[in-house]
Amino acid sequence: MKSVALGPSTSPVEVSNVSPHGFWLFVGEREMFVPFKDFPWFKEASVRQIVNVQLPSPHHLYWPDLDIDLAVDSIEHPETYPLISRAQPNTRLQPTAARKEPGRPRRRRG
Repeated sequence: MKSVALGPSTSPVEVSNVSPHGFWLFVGEREMFVPFKDFPWFKEASVRQIVNVQLPSPHHLYWPDLDIDLAVDSIEHPETYPLISRAQPNTRLQPTAARKEPGRPRRRRG
């Protein structure tokens, strides 16, 4: 017996409004506000990128143009998902400050 491919999601997702402070998102019957202060990845995104959202499963959102995955729970309870990076900067890759070399002063033209 072969498995049948899954059909489209029964819980649609839609962005209903974008403001300077965030955007409103409908997930099924729920309406949620996604503030840019809690989700800074969206702040510089275009409206087209924000409204292109998918719902691969009832609890998972995906923005393909931005390569952002979010759990629906992280929008409802952002305090339980702190935005803290544990990555350490690679100082060997950091550019060094340009050194001033002594030389002749430049003459002004004009």
